[in-house]
Amino acid sequence: MSGSRNPIQRRTVLGAAIAAGGVLGTAGTAAAATPDQARDRDRTRTKETTYAVTSAELAQGLYQVAHSTRHNALWVTSSIGYPPVTQSRLLKVDPRTLKTLASYTPPVTDEATGTLEAVYGIAVDDVHDTVWVTATLNNALAVYSQRTGQHLATVPGVQHTRDVAVDIPRGLVWCTALEEGSIVAFDLRTHAERKRVTVEGSWPAGLVVNPFTGHVYAADLAKSRLFEVSPGSDRPRILPVGEGTIDVALSADGRTAYTANQAAGSVSVVDLASGEVTREIKTGAGTLAVATDLCTGRVYAANKDAGTTTVLDPRTGTIVADLATGANTDHVTVAHGVAYVVDKAAAGPDTLDSIHRIDPIH
Repeated sequence: MSGSRNPIQRRTVLGAAIAAGGVLGTAGTAAAATPDQARDRDRTRTKETTYAVTSAELAQGLYQVAHSTRHNALWVTSSIGYPPVTQSRLLKVDPRTLKTLASYTPPVTDEATGTLEAVYGIAVDDVHDTVWVTATLNNALAVYSQRTGQHLATVPGVQHTRDVAVDIPRGLVWCTALEEGSIVAFDLRTHAERKRVTVEGSWPAGLVVNPFTGHVYAADLAKSRLFEVSPGSDRPRILPVGEGTIDVALSADGRTAYTANQAAGSVSVVDLASGEVTREIKTGAGTLAVATDLCTGRVYAANKDAGTTTVLDPRTGTIVADLATGANTDHVTVAHGVAYVVDKAAAGPDTLDSIHRIDPIH
């Protein structure tokens, strides 16, 4: 099912166009902001940019989205329900039309129940032409061919894999093992384990790799911290950030981190040299994911409970836009100046979650 039930919908939205408590577009309804939240956000808004938001129904149970430059395609994970999960797909999507180009079903792990090796987190390796996903319920990573969609391997040994990131220069794939409090690296070619850093009592969630230095950053959901793991050390540097830190992105030069703080509904701007939070920007209830536009420096924050994606200028601390992206906005990625967002707005067996394309209009 590729969104053919409803036409693709496109709307043009002025920066910061959604008022507190306003109604979303076709994908869902935004949670009303409190008067205090509205005042906080209005203090930092600026209305200087226009955005075109294109939305399309895609599939049920959307989780994360990644972009492949090599194939000019989006890869999206979809899994439905609780164990045993019998419906899961890896989707290849056209980034322009938002139509599904191909759909691949993960391997069956239990013939008796039809349980699949369900897919959740995702990262693309364009050098080796593969897609890496977290098989969270199987405590593993899995790798697929971008060209054929074939399941190539399952890499076990990580308790509750949450996120995955690829470090091409050092030939590594990193993942977070939330339930064991670990950040783990495997060899991209041999799949042998190369490094495991564990912090007792932590819940590592989102992560990102600095491609220049090989430093890895992971958000600790348990204690609202940011872990920095350097290539030459097994002892992480620990930085306090925002309440309920769950995801992290980096600036283009790798000197600044941006954390999504789910409990606070905010994004923290972290100077990595000093380890200090230089500002915290309120974005909306339930900030779940964050991504950086490496061309402009702007940051996109996916706010699950608010049903919006907020565009920030982290250098000035201003909110450039609040954009409707469906109830339970779940994940965001940015490629070549365009943001792609998935939601979990579906309610009922006959409804679908949506994907949204956000184009800045200059």
